[in-house]
Amino acid sequence: MSDGATARGSATEREEARKIAEGLEHLSGFGNEHSSEAVPGALPVGRNSPQRAPLGLYAEQLSGSAFTEPRAHNRRSWLYRIRPSAAHPAFTRTGNGALRSAPFTQTVPDPNRLRWNPLPEPAEDTDFLAGLWTLGGNGDVTQRSGMAVHLYHANASMRRLFSSADGELLIVPERGGLLLRTEFGLLHVEPGHIALIPRGVRFRVELLDETARGYVCENYGAPFRLPDLGPIGANGLANARDFRAPVAAYEDVEGPVEVVNKFCGNLWSATYDHSPLDVVAWHGNHVPYAYDLRRFNVMGTISYDHPDPSIFTVLTSPSDTPGLAGVDFVVFAPRWLVGEDTFRPPYFHRNVMSEYMGLIEGAYDAKTAGEGGFVPGGGSLHNMMSAHGPDRETFDRASAAELRPQKIDDGLAFMFETRWPVSLTPQAARAEHLQQGYDDVWQGLERHFRPLH
Repeated sequence: MSDGATARGSATEREEARKIAEGLEHLSGFGNEHSSEAVPGALPVGRNSPQRAPLGLYAEQLSGSAFTEPRAHNRRSWLYRIRPSAAHPAFTRTGNGALRSAPFTQTVPDPNRLRWNPLPEPAEDTDFLAGLWTLGGNGDVTQRSGMAVHLYHANASMRRLFSSADGELLIVPERGGLLLRTEFGLLHVEPGHIALIPRGVRFRVELLDETARGYVCENYGAPFRLPDLGPIGANGLANARDFRAPVAAYEDVEGPVEVVNKFCGNLWSATYDHSPLDVVAWHGNHVPYAYDLRRFNVMGTISYDHPDPSIFTVLTSPSDTPGLAGVDFVVFAPRWLVGEDTFRPPYFHRNVMSEYMGLIEGAYDAKTAGEGGFVPGGGSLHNMMSAHGPDRETFDRASAAELRPQKIDDGLAFMFETRWPVSLTPQAARAEHLQQGYDDVWQGLERHFRPLH
């Protein structure tokens, strides 16, 4: 911080933000038709847009899908606000910083296995938006297809507001808690939680600790939904009721407020004369969520063989091909390993899907941890058909292990999995924190073949 007064002010603000975060109430359920009002009587009864909305508010629909999409997939909410969103000046281009968007054409897709250490320390007074750093992605934002992998490292709370017209934002904190002030109300996420901000929803990120670090998946395609359970039955994986939506909480603030909008890959800025977080009441299903990954109901084997990692899918963005997702979000949560005569870590594998894996805490059971390995805040990329699996150290250990019931509870890892190759940004391809010699972890896997005859 620049001086002691600023540091004390920031510490006080963080303390106040944490008190607010820890006392929040929420609505329960993913995809529900929620409704909430911060002031009694703010929600109209029996209609969405009456001639005169209650309490002198303005009625406004926010659509996250086309009007004519099937009812089961239609996303929209009605907002009742002090000022309509239309009451703003023109947006003008502003700098994109380290944020990039699809199409990613500055490098050719790389078939090599790649791994990065955590992002370096940010410059002073770096907020969440300024701290976003794009690793790569696929698709095209103008066609609403594909995804991007971002990381963030921040040391200051946002004063401005941000929204992405390009896609929804799945935020995965790895270090430091966040208080998210959105148009719909407030959400609190810590490492081990995720937050999902829908396309077009404006929000501000306040830090609950001195620094915050984590991952963001920007999903340009179909909105995330819970995966179908099929033969698993009605229960399992992520339970819909464990997703928390905010209750209405509005800012009645006059004065200059900067609003940054990500549109077709670029950042645009406008200065409002009021806070657009002025929604007094709302109802609908196009809403932000928070979710505690430790509530994921893990499925596994109790007989033999390691199940496919799809069994750990939390959220999926479906494509036009059933079962082939634009993006899957997968979590490797604490779980029991019980398989008989089974190689317990994830198996050697080549996959038509591309996998970016991050680590929230501890270690991952197929990768060596520690300096130069797979560490919290770092990440690995295995593009489609890139051979990967347990490194030599892990393979040797797991091959000789005594097979008794074993609980994996010393780590929390996740994966953004996508149907298209992930092309890197030049900054990711040339990053100082890109690990050199990642291939070496598989060196030393010896020949053990012994023909019977």
